[in-house]
Amino acid sequence: MRNLSIFAALLVCACAAVSSAQDNRVFDWTPANSETIPLEPASLHAGRIYHPAAGGGNMHVQIDSRYPVTVAMVWADEWDAAMRNPEAPPNFSFLCLKEHVTSSIYECHLPSERAMILTFRDERRPQKPVVATIGVILGPGARPFMSPNDLHIQYYSWSCVNNCVLPCFEWRRILNEKYEITPAPKVYSLMTPDHDDQELNVKIKSPIPLTVALLPSHLADQVYDKTVSLSDALGKTGCKERGVQSMSFHCSFNVANGTQTLLILPDIDVSGHKKANVEVKTVKCVDHCELLPAPPNP
Repeated sequence: MRNLSIFAALLVCACAAVSSAQDNRVFDWTPANSETIPLEPASLHAGRIYHPAAGGGNMHVQIDSRYPVTVAMVWADEWDAAMRNPEAPPNFSFLCLKEHVTSSIYECHLPSERAMILTFRDERRPQKPVVATIGVILGPGARPFMSPNDLHIQYYSWSCVNNCVLPCFEWRRILNEKYEITPAPKVYSLMTPDHDDQELNVKIKSPIPLTVALLPSHLADQVYDKTVSLSDALGKTGCKERGVQSMSFHCSFNVANGTQTLLILPDIDVSGHKKANVEVKTVKCVDHCELLPAPPNP
């Protein structure tokens, strides 16, 4: 048997696209930054600006206040317009409005990628009436006549909390050769899978029809030594193609299958000097491979 030395050439990094079967990460709301604001009666405070992705997104905060506050989301462009003209009456479209909040988890689904601002309004009335404008609500016109309302805002982010580091996989070329076709089987000892459902891509170009099969190495040896017939061996693998001349096909195999061998055999009599091209690529673990499941005991 001829063993071709295997070389690797990086083709495509698939680390950011691990299959859902392998991605068992767990996400939850986790504490981010926080702030404490001393609100004056009837005053309005703007918190964090949220920039959802296309299609919208969710937000989650913990609110603790000494006195009741009204919480709502406001479109950021409406807020900016009010800031540019502070003496005009405010005109906000409120979303997820929640009143009389002193201690609560506040959540809201932001419907689109349009930016929104989290706002808080102290529900206490000042001892003297004021004109309802942004300039008065936010500015020095609403000086405290009562003790400040200590508003504490704990922000949260949607983050990975378990299984956050995953094995990283890349497509690698492990075989690329142009060889002369002979009546004897062409055998390439390829590799042992490093994870279950490992993908393999085989590309063949030949002037005559070929049978191509991926077999466990011990079975391929038996075919080469003629102790097992090719038909019997092909009956034990699902990764095979007959009559191949120009084809690219995919297979997958598991760690329990052991070392794999690619076997190529002409389907017709060979005459003259004919050559075929064979190229094999596979998805291999290249980082955090210690997190892969342990192989089964023999």
